[in-house]
Amino acid sequence: MHVIFKIVGTTGFANMQWGNLIMIAVGGVAIFLAVVKKYEPLLLLPIGFGVIMGNIPYTPGLPLGVYDEGSVFSLIYKGVTSGLFPPLIFLGIGALTDFSSLISSPKSVLLGAAAQIGIFGTYIGALMLGFSNAESASIGIIGGADGPTSIFLSSQLAPQLLGPIAIAAYSYMALVPVIQPPLMKLLTTEKERKIRMKPPRIVTRQERVLFPIIVAIFAALIAPGALSLVGMLMLGNLLKESGVTDRLAKSAGSALLDICTILLSFAVGCSTQSAVFLNAKSLGIFALGLLSFMVATVGGLLFAKLMNLFLKEKINPLIGAAGVSAVPDSARVVQHFALHYDKDNHLLMHAMAPNVAGVIGSAIAAGVFIAIFR
Repeated sequence: MHVIFKIVGTTGFANMQWGNLIMIAVGGVAIFLAVVKKYEPLLLLPIGFGVIMGNIPYTPGLPLGVYDEGSVFSLIYKGVTSGLFPPLIFLGIGALTDFSSLISSPKSVLLGAAAQIGIFGTYIGALMLGFSNAESASIGIIGGADGPTSIFLSSQLAPQLLGPIAIAAYSYMALVPVIQPPLMKLLTTEKERKIRMKPPRIVTRQERVLFPIIVAIFAALIAPGALSLVGMLMLGNLLKESGVTDRLAKSAGSALLDICTILLSFAVGCSTQSAVFLNAKSLGIFALGLLSFMVATVGGLLFAKLMNLFLKEKINPLIGAAGVSAVPDSARVVQHFALHYDKDNHLLMHAMAPNVAGVIGSAIAAGVFIAIFR
């Protein structure tokens, strides 16, 4: 009987606490959103499963969790805390991204930059709530709606908050179709939503090849802390646009990107153990993250309206909402929203310009924070 009771005492049932049950339910909701609602399934599904696995209780002393030295999950998690996975993901994103729309419309860089106001505004808000400079910077970057950048920055400045920040960033990325349309409707008139823009000009191959090289150099000179992210993003794009490294570009944009996404998402989910995740700080991070994302969207919309005061050829202010880094979801939301008011008004390519500019902008913002606070 003593042996039987000892065996029972080592089971997860015997060690289960309310916090574990709550987090397992959270993981289930994430999987539901991924499978049923199809909200960012490539991210939410492995995250949700990771949340469940990370909250299966076990006897103290067993090296099983991400925080237990020597466990298998801790080895995977080191790819997150060391900042390894995010740059590799940026390499794959670069290999899949077409910057032609941004090259053909350089003024869209301003829209991508305007959307970063959410990052710095939330940084100030987090400071006012008692977070440290490093923690506030890590929370603020959620406004860029860029999961890998959020994870990279928090791994460098606030690793103790990495789990909540990553979950918040990816959650709001998945909820782009829910969060942005009400703000777009509130801040634009029906006349503005129907503005049609001329098709982007055709970009030459020489421009596409030179673009990643020039951006990498200038971005790194402006914010050396962004070198890891912007450098890998532009390397991936150069592999794609050079036309001589198709095999490398395909590998970076498919197998490598998929492997890193699975491992990073799962490890982040596993890091949300109830003892670490269920606290007032996590709730504050989710509230500030939502505020940051909303402010970033509003900043892009209002700046687009401001630009129209000085432009002879007006732009549709809806594309300003795509200044956040959720590529290509924000651009697609703009496209669908515009089609609701004019079925022949196709804004996808125009929205992609500030969208990819936002990716670069959030990475540079992260580099600025790293240079200041690390």
